[in-house]
Amino acid sequence: MPPVRYHEGRFPPSELDWRRIIPLIGPAAAAVARYDGLLAAIPNPDLLLAPLTTQEAVLSSRIEGTQTTMGEVLQFEAGAGAVSPEKRADIQEVINYRAAMFEAERLLATLPLSQRVIREAHRVLMRGVRGHSRSPGEYRRIPNWIGPPGSSIENARFIPIAAEKLPEAMAAWERYLHAEAPDRLVQLAIIHAEFESLHPFLDGNGRLGRMIIPLFMWQVGLIQRPRFYISAYFEARRDEYYDALLAVSRDDDWTGWVRFFLEAVRAQAEENLERARAILDLYQSLKHRVAEMTRSQYAIHALDWIFGHPVFSSPDYVRRAGIPPATAKRLLTVLVEGGVLRRLTGGRGRAASVLVFPDLLNRAEGKEVF
Repeated sequence: MPPVRYHEGRFPPSELDWRRIIPLIGPAAAAVARYDGLLAAIPNPDLLLAPLTTQEAVLSSRIEGTQTTMGEVLQFEAGAGAVSPEKRADIQEVINYRAAMFEAERLLATLPLSQRVIREAHRVLMRGVRGHSRSPGEYRRIPNWIGPPGSSIENARFIPIAAEKLPEAMAAWERYLHAEAPDRLVQLAIIHAEFESLHPFLDGNGRLGRMIIPLFMWQVGLIQRPRFYISAYFEARRDEYYDALLAVSRDDDWTGWVRFFLEAVRAQAEENLERARAILDLYQSLKHRVAEMTRSQYAIHALDWIFGHPVFSSPDYVRRAGIPPATAKRLLTVLVEGGVLRRLTGGRGRAASVLVFPDLLNRAEGKEVF
């Protein structure tokens, strides 16, 4: 079967079957609005939803083949135990994904979502990881293709646009990014599919394309903060995700892709709402409990810190939490004895304790993992 080639001359789509799309727009938009309402009510979404941000980085990277978990990433960052070189490489890709997202957010404080922002995010994404020598922040100047590992261009599954045509194609993509559109979620579906189809970089395109989804939603005002997590849906339906994208170029089936994307947005908005609400409920309940347990003016400060760092070493907490050292150590002891925190490693002799906040991570994962 010959490879599918990029749909040159067919972006943006000249027409969509709106009769098949419109029934899905309302439920997707309503689910996003409900999630955004909760996002607006969370006192510090960047802090409280930090585990979900890490989980998004894990799942988006897993679609591309990494094999690590949120717990492993957080334990690595806390210095808990040695890992193999292969595991370390997977974890670093997740850490870079999160850093690239934060860099894009920083840039969007003064710039519109644009090729410049995307290239800078790509530079961070590829820093010091597999593929780091493959022109980070620069569009490819050679052909690339998508297929089984080691496949040649002849037996590839998909061949993106020719490298010499990329600058013009990315300029068209950027114009569409800022164009008026009948519906923003439909526009976003097309933006994501086109970016993945162009495959402008030698590596990292899938992760970057998924990163664009919350950034665009934030820029056009669909959500208060770029904290929308969609990769769980794509990762659970990886074959369907890739097939729907491929059908855009193979069959000109933009409508089928838009329908798949809108259903992904609806389902993930509902799941995001459920997990964010569970985290907010946990925070609200622990505010009173921790204050009573510790009887300290620093109780909420300590609670905020462990929400942002659900796996951490005791010296790191004492050094960085902004609490007087003696008080910080006492609070840790109280939180462990009260069952809020649990020791993962250490705590004997001169070994530093690594502690975990199990209730938070279990709610972020949506299942019992700690």
